[in-house]
Amino acid sequence: MPREQHSARSLLSPVQLLLTLAAICFVFLAMVIPNRITWLDAMSFAYLPLEMFVLGLALLVPGIPGRALRAVLALFLAAGVVFRIADMVAFEVFSRPFNPVFDTYLLAFGFDFLKSSFGIIGAVVAAILVTGLAAAIILLAFLVLARLHRVVRSAPRATGSAMLVGLIIWGGLSAAGWPRASRYFYDQFAMHVASTFTSIADLRDFNAVVNIDAYASVPGDTLFGALEGKDVLVVFIESYGRTLVDKAEYAQLFRPSLEAATVKLSNAGYLSRSAFLTSPTVGGISWLAHGTALSGLWIDSQVRYDSLMMSDRPSLVRLFQRAGWRTVGVMPAISLAWPEGEYFGYDQLYTAPELDYRGAPYNYVTMPDQFTLAQFQKFERDAAGDKPIMAEIALLSSHAPWTPVPTLIPWEDVGDGTVFSEEATAGDSPEVVWQDRDRVLKQFRECIEYVIDSLVSFTEAFGDEDLVVLIIGDHQPMPYVTDNTENRDVLTHIIARDPAVMAAIEDWQWSEGMLPADDAPVWRMDTVRDRFIEAFSR
Repeated sequence: MPREQHSARSLLSPVQLLLTLAAICFVFLAMVIPNRITWLDAMSFAYLPLEMFVLGLALLVPGIPGRALRAVLALFLAAGVVFRIADMVAFEVFSRPFNPVFDTYLLAFGFDFLKSSFGIIGAVVAAILVTGLAAAIILLAFLVLARLHRVVRSAPRATGSAMLVGLIIWGGLSAAGWPRASRYFYDQFAMHVASTFTSIADLRDFNAVVNIDAYASVPGDTLFGALEGKDVLVVFIESYGRTLVDKAEYAQLFRPSLEAATVKLSNAGYLSRSAFLTSPTVGGISWLAHGTALSGLWIDSQVRYDSLMMSDRPSLVRLFQRAGWRTVGVMPAISLAWPEGEYFGYDQLYTAPELDYRGAPYNYVTMPDQFTLAQFQKFERDAAGDKPIMAEIALLSSHAPWTPVPTLIPWEDVGDGTVFSEEATAGDSPEVVWQDRDRVLKQFRECIEYVIDSLVSFTEAFGDEDLVVLIIGDHQPMPYVTDNTENRDVLTHIIARDPAVMAAIEDWQWSEGMLPADDAPVWRMDTVRDRFIEAFSR
């Protein structure tokens, strides 16, 4: 029996047919599966992909050229599948597709988050699974194309004719406007390639303007005269997104919380104004928002952030330093060396070791925000130096996994933080909480309420005529808790007792109180620095 006939017959055995069918299904799924989990349904697979017919023709190429072509196609197929999976994760966390240039570094960040929330063993297991999945996809792509090559070469004329007929049918349906005639795999792959080149070009353009700044050489004695003698705190709240006042299941409880905060501040003699900012990030990477607000540039990627850190562009912190303020950074999430801090211009930087928290961590959250604020008050404002203080404070208690939810205690009981250990180790673990989405949403809101309560209580306990607090949400929480909204707005507030502070920002037209009106102004976050300088430097 000729070898070709024997090979063809062997492909017709039940096992071989099953393997061939599995290979075809793998390729088909790779061609049509969407890049968002929320788009997955039965109709996701009701497409006629152009790439199936093109691939079938390419597999007909014989000999050494055919083997080389198969290897290239296998790599393309595997890369397309990996990109699709990466997109699914990126959309769930950051509400955008995966960017090969900007996002690779997130693997290290993700590992640190898993290690803090689930322990080193859980993080290592997750890393092994991710690596193994990528390797398995590459291997599977090679095996699948090798099998399909064997199938099409067993009847090359019939296969070639069938593929050409398929191309003709696809072309006719596409020309007729049938939306199910798909080239989704190609479009998605091309999108990632294009985004890679666009990102490289964007970085080049950004580097050309990062050092161009109207305030680069402005004398310090012309800055912030309307804030002379005042302590100015720029406080970033983790995941403090607009969803809290827009999404019904949050808003019905959180809006009253903000109204109650307004009353408490008013009773203590404080005025407050509120609005919205559009953040450059969603779901995480908070430092992009910090860099954007303080630099006056749109920092929407790690590469841009790194370029900013190496630039001469003065941050808002450094401008206050130039104007005679003592500048302070309070970063409870940072536990290792942080060379980026040099860019911002802090006279004193308090990271987790310097804050000296002796209690147990709240999973990823190194310490509760009340402790962070108490230590800042103790180390800086109680010290009463000869300069007013300008501080950037990054609050952390509303960071995922939102368990356990902290509670306020009397400020005099905070001490070295050991008082929080019982609460920090009580309650259910993240593994348990995250099995119930309703509970995740509830505890997210409760953590945000705790942060706001901490700030209001801090202001009541330690505020005076010379305290000004600018509160900025860093980003919307992950799409898992926002129902995948495309909105990137966050809440922002300013609090002060001196009416002159509010008079200086009257043209901002921010809403009175801590609850912004639905039609309150919405600024891009990169406008904050310059608007703040202009308002208080007249």
